[in-house]
Amino acid sequence: MLIADGTTVTMPDTPKNQNEYPHPGSQADGIGFPQIRLVALFCLACGAVLDAALGPSRGKQSGETALRRQIAGSVGSGTVLLADRYFGGWFDLVLWRERGIDVVTRIHQKRATDFRRGRRLGRDDHVVRWPKGQRPEWMDRDTYVRLPDELDIREVRVRVAQRGFRTRVLVVATTLTDPSIRATDLGERYRQRWSIEVDLRHEPAEVVPFG
Repeated sequence: MLIADGTTVTMPDTPKNQNEYPHPGSQADGIGFPQIRLVALFCLACGAVLDAALGPSRGKQSGETALRRQIAGSVGSGTVLLADRYFGGWFDLVLWRERGIDVVTRIHQKRATDFRRGRRLGRDDHVVRWPKGQRPEWMDRDTYVRLPDELDIREVRVRVAQRGFRTRVLVVATTLTDPSIRATDLGERYRQRWSIEVDLRHEPAEVVPFG
């Protein structure tokens, strides 16, 4: 089982860094440090980094999903990938599934969930079909046409009883639709995703280039 997540890192304020990795747009020119965005792929069992992609923190195709596509080849068929809601878009999920990879993520805040619909598996647990949206700019037309019109997604409402967690109730979305997989197990797997927040801080600074 693997975990994917992204973060940003500040670097020394040199002309070379400013040219390649500008500081955040929220800061005025001449203020702040250059910032780089990275997405890393971790092993859940041992916390080792398996792959990573780096890029500017702003600009076209500089988001976490774009960087994630650069390391997709490091995830083999049959793998379960844990990721946050930024990796839970329809096109992300269907492309992972096409390669035989299942994803456990948190549902995006802009997507509504209605547990009265779909195929009911249990309380606050069902399988629904997400329709294909409009073709994103980064996808070529042939790939878009090849993809199915709908994707089966399991949605599970998870209640977090553990102290110290800010979010008490969340909805997990996954391509793992087999009803033999318990909803509580899916919730526990998503909770384990938080270990990457610690793993990211433990990696050596040398992985970040600077000039």
